[in-house]
Amino acid sequence: MTGALDRFERIVRASSAPREADRTPVESEQQLDLHPFESRNIHPDFPIKVRRLFDDGYFAEATFEAFKWVDKEVRRLSGSHKFGHAMMMDVFNENTGVIALTPRADQSEIDEQMGYKFIFAGSQSAIRNPRGHDTDVEDSLDQCLDHLALASLLVRRLDDAGVRSTA
Repeated sequence: MTGALDRFERIVRASSAPREADRTPVESEQQLDLHPFESRNIHPDFPIKVRRLFDDGYFAEATFEAFKWVDKEVRRLSGSHKFGHAMMMDVFNENTGVIALTPRADQSEIDEQMGYKFIFAGSQSAIRNPRGHDTDVEDSLDQCLDHLALASLLVRRLDDAGVRSTA
């Protein structure tokens, strides 16, 4: 009976796998063996621990470590003694924040700075904190990759503003 089940599984897997003819030209040109971090363009400066946790299937823990690192990086760059939500609200403040993501010269730049303040702060409250304080948070692979993409966006925004040294 086991042999029949194995054959059935092979048939089902083979029939559900995309055939080369069914792929779009873009999919055909892409390397299908890319690690999800490369296909999602996850920031390369994340600690290696994030990728190891991800590869081992510890998705909530990988998310937690990534956002913990973002917090630590902002603290390093700002010199703040605060952490988490409170620090982000302070250091990215659109009027007095020590980390300027924009020149804050006009209302649009002030609004952008304020928006990123809330994204940085909100990610600490909504994504990092539950994984740091609760023991039963579980993330799917896709949730983890979405979280890591957001953390990557935040770090890249620091890079683009010239706040971080990318060398």
